[in-house]
Amino acid sequence: MPSGALLSPARRCVIGVDLGGTKTAAGIVDEDGTVHASGSRPTPATAGAAAILATAVGLVTGMLEQARAAGLDPVAVGIGSAGVINTLDGSVVSATDSLTGWAGTPLAAHVAEQSGLPAFAVNDVHAHNLGEHWVGASAGADSSLLVAVGTGVGGSLILAGAPHLGARAVAGHAGHLASPLAYDDGGRPLPCSCGRAGHVEAIASGPSIALLYRRLAGGDAAADPVSAVDVAVRAAAGEPLALCALTTGATAAGQAVGGLANMLDPSVVVVGGGVAGAGDLWWTPFRAALRAELMDPLADLPVVPAALGSGAAIVGAARFAYNRLSAELNAPQEHHHV
Repeated sequence: MPSGALLSPARRCVIGVDLGGTKTAAGIVDEDGTVHASGSRPTPATAGAAAILATAVGLVTGMLEQARAAGLDPVAVGIGSAGVINTLDGSVVSATDSLTGWAGTPLAAHVAEQSGLPAFAVNDVHAHNLGEHWVGASAGADSSLLVAVGTGVGGSLILAGAPHLGARAVAGHAGHLASPLAYDDGGRPLPCSCGRAGHVEAIASGPSIALLYRRLAGGDAAADPVSAVDVAVRAAAGEPLALCALTTGATAAGQAVGGLANMLDPSVVVVGGGVAGAGDLWWTPFRAALRAELMDPLADLPVVPAALGSGAAIVGAARFAYNRLSAELNAPQEHHHV
């Protein structure tokens, strides 16, 4: 039985961790989904798995100390991590170059050893969706499709309260659908972070929008190291090329999400990520493209912004750990005869 299982629910907590390519964050999450404290550090993304793990463990250790000082009883660590995660053992099956040497890392096992608590890991976009489905934009829905448009484009489908992970833990990679807009002026497919080309992420992600703007402007990346945030600011100021780049990325994302909705028929679609924070200049073409794709029976499909902001994956990672603890506690016990 996990430590603290006999305590009142109000006193139990889980340390939720959001481990991304830029930042690693952690928080103390109780069984109502309330975050009592949180903290973050830059992820040493190019320094290798040992450094990335050390950063996460350092955050977890600090949160454990804060939780116990507040009279809470930590019972587990839940981790939402970039990469393809084997949720059975919490290891990293594969990862992009954004985290050097991350593939093959025994993530949950290492954190469990260092923290002294059970640890469970899931992909960070699934964690994001679990957070929104627990106490956020899709709370109470039978099913929810979340698409996060930021540094990459990720997705997650929740059915019966649990994320659909797929046969190989790859389900949810919404950014790697083909897009008719992911081509250059010469008709060549744009390279994608997965090693293929012509995918949604290659035109709709933040870095891809910035690259499109530079191509349209004919600029030099060194002379004008523009980011997606810069493009959004310039679009809001009325710059036509910036508006074109932002609109193109939003349209590609909308087309992809509309197609996913036709296939999956979720109760609600939740959209988050940094690019979605660009405001109406992004949301208007995104919604228009999405609605243009939908089959008639989906005309009233709710499409809503994510509600929990940057804390969603922390909350969702904690929820994943609570669910796994509950499943283990209620699992039938084997009886051995001696």
